[in-house]
Amino acid sequence: MEHQEALLTNDAVVFGLLAITLGAIFYTTQSSHPFWRRFYTYVPALLLCYFIPSLYNTFGIIDGSASNLYYMASRYLLPAALILLTLSIDLQAIARLGRKAVIMFLTGTFGIVIGGPLAILLFSVIAPDVVGGAGPDAVWRGMTTIAGAWIGGGANQAAMKEVFEVGDALFSQMVTVDVIIANIWMAVLLFMAARADKLDAKIHADTSAIDHLRRKVEAFQAEHARIPVLSDLMYIAAIGFGLTGLSHFIGNWAGTGLGALAAESKRQVSAGMEPAVDWRWLSDFSLDSTFFWLIVLATTFGIILSFTKVKLIEGAGASKIGSVFIYVLVATIGMHMDITAVFSNPGLFAVGAVWMTIHAALMLIVARVIRAPTFYMAVASQANVGGAASAPVVASAFHPSLAPVGVLLAVLGYALGTYAAYLCGQLMRIVAVN
Repeated sequence: MEHQEALLTNDAVVFGLLAITLGAIFYTTQSSHPFWRRFYTYVPALLLCYFIPSLYNTFGIIDGSASNLYYMASRYLLPAALILLTLSIDLQAIARLGRKAVIMFLTGTFGIVIGGPLAILLFSVIAPDVVGGAGPDAVWRGMTTIAGAWIGGGANQAAMKEVFEVGDALFSQMVTVDVIIANIWMAVLLFMAARADKLDAKIHADTSAIDHLRRKVEAFQAEHARIPVLSDLMYIAAIGFGLTGLSHFIGNWAGTGLGALAAESKRQVSAGMEPAVDWRWLSDFSLDSTFFWLIVLATTFGIILSFTKVKLIEGAGASKIGSVFIYVLVATIGMHMDITAVFSNPGLFAVGAVWMTIHAALMLIVARVIRAPTFYMAVASQANVGGAASAPVVASAFHPSLAPVGVLLAVLGYALGTYAAYLCGQLMRIVAVN
């Protein structure tokens, strides 16, 4: 859909509108009014954070393509969010969840990594037009953003959009597919959570570790949680934005240097010369992208900090501030969406459904084989597909005190999301090209 000049063109005004929108959404999620309680039983808040800004764009209130807010959010808030979300990861605590929980999480990640390429292979045979396209509109490129969302979260999704240079129209379609398919699967997981006792009994799953886990989570919360003071918040800002600046500095150096090597090889080949070393492959794997290095470095810095005492700042709410940045990012992504764009290729919903089916089938099969409790299967799956925004919702469906377990596994998803989604993207590129 082509827009006339938008009603609001000043980015400061648009940012204010997005902030008010996010505030209103989260205000209503806390309402005790029966309507809102019933409404959010079926409609996730995350969906509204995408959808309402997309309505502003679709109906010409704002023009996402003319705004610099997404650039600001993706270059400054996104890497800071990745740092603040990953610095709280406790690899030892994840290991203590037991091998079954870790196996289920990694199974979910594996299912998404291979599910995308397999879905492309299937549709290239039965409906090749659905997974076609070229350049920024190549469907495989758009699917990398779904991989980022389903392995990590909104931060990883935005990272894949930039790394693989996905066109805005295609991205609108992919975000819609992501949100709808992911929330259908979340509804299935919540249905299973309500029947966990019967499902666990059927496969003779040992659930004794879950009670022990619940007590440990409650003890950790009581020990480390505190009311943040100004110095805490300034410390969090220094860590997030300081390391974001360092990531930009190193990433620009790495991307520019490797880009020069790739460009020189391309120039020599186009001139009929044989380069001493052919560096063109650097472009194929996005290693000449400064944004790629920005995201990888930010994620890596966060993981490194998780082994230091810096991680204790999580008690003052580092991940909550990171989540605020993510929701601002989600709103700026939504303002680039045109909800009518998905009708140009409705077959993408079938591709997404096949992809999710592969993930779900692997989860159910492995859970049965290793006799994993339904809790581990459901939370591990949602930690991949939904991330920190919705994994706690599924975890709390089993017991409210277990919600942080969903966050813990989802943070692992943020850490793996950049790397695994990039691998998935390269596999989809290979499959699509061949």
